[in-house]
Amino acid sequence: MPDIPAVSRRLLLGGALATGALAAGVGTAHAAPLAQAGAAPAPTRRRRPGQKSMIDVPFDVHKTVRVGVIGLGQRGSGMSEGWSVVPGCTVTAVCDIREDRARRTADRLAANGKPRPAEYGGSDASYAQMLRRDDVDLVYIATPWEFHYRQGKDALLAGKHVIVELPIATELDELWDLVDTSERTRRHLILSENCSYGRNELAMLKMSHEGLFGDVTNGHGGYLHDLRALLFSDTYYTDAWRRLWHTRSTASFYPMHGLAPIAAAMDINRGDRMTVLRATATEPKGLADYRERFIPKSHPSWKETYVNGDLVTCLIDTDRGRVIRAEHDVSSPRPYSRINSLAGSRGIFEDYAGVMATSGGRIYVEPDHSGHAWKPFDTYRKEFDHWLWKKIGDDAADNGGHGGMDYVLQWRTVQLMRAGLVPDIDVYDSAAWCAPIPLSVKSLAAGGRPVEVPDFTRGSWVNLRLGLDSRTSEMPPVA
Repeated sequence: MPDIPAVSRRLLLGGALATGALAAGVGTAHAAPLAQAGAAPAPTRRRRPGQKSMIDVPFDVHKTVRVGVIGLGQRGSGMSEGWSVVPGCTVTAVCDIREDRARRTADRLAANGKPRPAEYGGSDASYAQMLRRDDVDLVYIATPWEFHYRQGKDALLAGKHVIVELPIATELDELWDLVDTSERTRRHLILSENCSYGRNELAMLKMSHEGLFGDVTNGHGGYLHDLRALLFSDTYYTDAWRRLWHTRSTASFYPMHGLAPIAAAMDINRGDRMTVLRATATEPKGLADYRERFIPKSHPSWKETYVNGDLVTCLIDTDRGRVIRAEHDVSSPRPYSRINSLAGSRGIFEDYAGVMATSGGRIYVEPDHSGHAWKPFDTYRKEFDHWLWKKIGDDAADNGGHGGMDYVLQWRTVQLMRAGLVPDIDVYDSAAWCAPIPLSVKSLAAGGRPVEVPDFTRGSWVNLRLGLDSRTSEMPPVA
């Protein structure tokens, strides 16, 4: 907090959580002035009878985590293998509307020496059959975006914990409904935000919380990825589902990969909150231009009109006066970047700096640096490396996609469930990080005017608590 050095915040959390003092008000004593500083109460919704907060609710202990997978396209099939190699985890069921995908995934797991999962497929209701199984503890959803809300809610209602690929939902009412359903069923719903577990992202988080940047004032993240060839591929995105989103919405579809690590470093929902969002968008030129140059006139995409801007930018204010810039662009020729930059009164970190450093980032912090010259990030990453990467970094490199962060996310999720710990990412984080999708639509429709960001925590955002800045813990031994 502004009147507490960052190191003291870590000590406060470590001592308070260990003794239970945080629940008794130690955290809120420091956070209360933040609520008073806000310009207006956060837009929120009352809980209905039978609902209670899921903040700091631990998982029940699971000796073995049994995973059911819904959606076996590019992402789901690969992640199925990832789940199967985490200690104490087994994939018990797989499902896809295309039966052959379920069969291929089951064949591959069996060929790898893993128990063969049950197969479901053939209709859009097949997943509901899978949810009736009593040997599924965690449902992993990797279907097209338009199905995430319904399938995630159904999994919660079936008594399962759920981890959903980005986004968990695309409408505000849907996000609120998932929060309410999680609170009512007492089951966790988690955004499968692998980038939150990236090595640089977690090191940046530790640096922020230990005060290296001084008072953090702003952050910049996003998803800048030239997907034009894949969007026009006839095989990569089944039935062109992802390209078709560009014909029917003006949203910032996918800012979460960059937004989530910045939000974590700023303690969003854990002492600060996002209050206002305003969006801008460039003209939708990229996909039509690519089609004109490279796609045959006989291709079905020539019947489509693209309306989503190439670069959609969201400027987000926080209650503590910080600013987050979150961007999305998959339609322009450019190198891949999630930006991942954080700045404060004593310095700045910028990721994706090319050859600037072997670890992919550059840094400038006082009093270490002077002369307006960037320094490589690698030394700082070694010093502030998160315990998860120190512990399982080698396993992540061998077993996980996206530089290992897929495996870190999967390992950590299984460990949390097996040890009966509180999730690093909860339903409130998941809803807040996905809220820029519908909010950007609303802001753009109003000419870029600011729109209020809901408080999905219903006021609990003022309380300091741990999240991705977790303390070292062990994976329970496998019997």
